[in-house]
Amino acid sequence: MRVLVIGAGNMGLTYAEGMSKSSLLNRHNLMIYDKSPELIASLDKIPHFDVYDKLEDCLPKADVVFLAVKPYHCDVLFEEMKPMVNNDQIMVSIMAGVTIQKIQENLDIRKVIRAMPNLPAQVGKGVTSFTESKEVSRVELLMIRNLLDTTGQSIKVENENFIDASTGISGSGPAYVFYFMQAMLEAALKMGFSKNDSKILVSQTFEGAVELFNQSDLSPNSWMKRVASKGGTTRAALDSMEDNNVKELIKDAAYAAFDRAVELGKEE
Repeated sequence: MRVLVIGAGNMGLTYAEGMSKSSLLNRHNLMIYDKSPELIASLDKIPHFDVYDKLEDCLPKADVVFLAVKPYHCDVLFEEMKPMVNNDQIMVSIMAGVTIQKIQENLDIRKVIRAMPNLPAQVGKGVTSFTESKEVSRVELLMIRNLLDTTGQSIKVENENFIDASTGISGSGPAYVFYFMQAMLEAALKMGFSKNDSKILVSQTFEGAVELFNQSDLSPNSWMKRVASKGGTTRAALDSMEDNNVKELIKDAAYAAFDRAVELGKEE
């Protein structure tokens, strides 16, 4: 199988690195296309990549094409791609808001999978939701899922509405965690901890809490009840968050990302 990644930005390169180790490539190098001379020069030094700066040299050879450019670049890209694609190719888009129908119509192809990854894919801890057009077979879908799983875990969702919803939860979600971490870091520094000690306190707290959650069937509410005793320090912190409506604000933020993903799909 020949796999091409179009766009060597953060997510494109992350998936390229993960997929390059897949046995599905059958000893073929993974192909990457980008227009940046600086990126091309850098990627050329990586032995398991075949790097291109001309679509005509790589796109016709690909069985699977990952579209990893910014959504506002898609119209120009589609116009350039259209004369070179064929109906046997599978297009996998990780462009936020760009619908399966738009990809099909602009490229005049039928096999399209739309996916929403997230940044922890860079360390093999990502989660990617995905859905497919009806023309993609079960065997092809399993093959793509195996490629997506090279960067973490994947979940198949029922339709594109869940892809947009995933943007609000997992796609943008790491930024919410970083936002919370930044606030805790600033509090630790203000309390007098060093920068290094603050980082350890915050990062280990998050990592440990996630591990506790993953290794049990308890809900976050149940864990909070275990940690927060009546009249204690944790209860005081949680009461402060409740009084300031933090939970509802976080929900609002997730829906803001979801709504923006839907808007991106409507923009021309």
